[in-house]
Amino acid sequence: MLEIKNIKKSFGQTDVLHDISLSVNKGDVIAVLGPSGSGKTTLLRCLNFLEKADGGTMTFDDETIELHKASKRTIARIRKKTAFVFQNYNLFANKTALQNVTEGLIVGRKMPKDEANKIAHEALKKVGMEDRSDYYPSQLSGGQQQRVAIARALANRPSIMLCDEATSALDTMTTHSILELLKCINQELGVTLIIITHSLTVAELICDNVVVIDEGVIVEQGKTEDVFSNPQSEVAKKLLEKRL
Repeated sequence: MLEIKNIKKSFGQTDVLHDISLSVNKGDVIAVLGPSGSGKTTLLRCLNFLEKADGGTMTFDDETIELHKASKRTIARIRKKTAFVFQNYNLFANKTALQNVTEGLIVGRKMPKDEANKIAHEALKKVGMEDRSDYYPSQLSGGQQQRVAIARALANRPSIMLCDEATSALDTMTTHSILELLKCINQELGVTLIIITHSLTVAELICDNVVVIDEGVIVEQGKTEDVFSNPQSEVAKKLLEKRL
């Protein structure tokens, strides 16, 4: 479903990603692990064109794109198939939960307001927030705000959801409820999940596969249970040591 090859990204003289290649099957739930500064978030942002990669290709639904040459039309088309869930929710403070979900549909897709509202209500219901549709972000807890952010992503009816530390700002109980929600979305809707996380617990609870990145290079990947029970890379071993 998604294959990336030789993705490169630098910021000035600093190389952040070095020839990253990865295959993702439809319905996969993948955790991308690694120390701070390893390139995890940059990789995710390159996949959704929030950052422009310096090189590499992405094959998505049988279409191969040279990332550094992608046109605005191509980027718009890919973004209709993907959705990004941010660590800090990234909601508009002056808009209600409903308006936050409809914003991209009305402004980005030029969808009629009535149709956008219907889709938004369905998405909010899916994440258990339909009764908070008229609330502003300041009236919602962190977990509720993240549910609205997930509803906004779902409203685009994506094939892939890219989650950047989506639970790192939440307490343990709320984290578990959000993870259950993401797993439900994966199982019921078949949405592929690529999850950036520092948490081994997140990977264990929800992710079928793990990719470990260090200094912009994939150093290990495989089934979650295999990597965690018998890590081969020093980075994975150090991550597991912190858990013990």
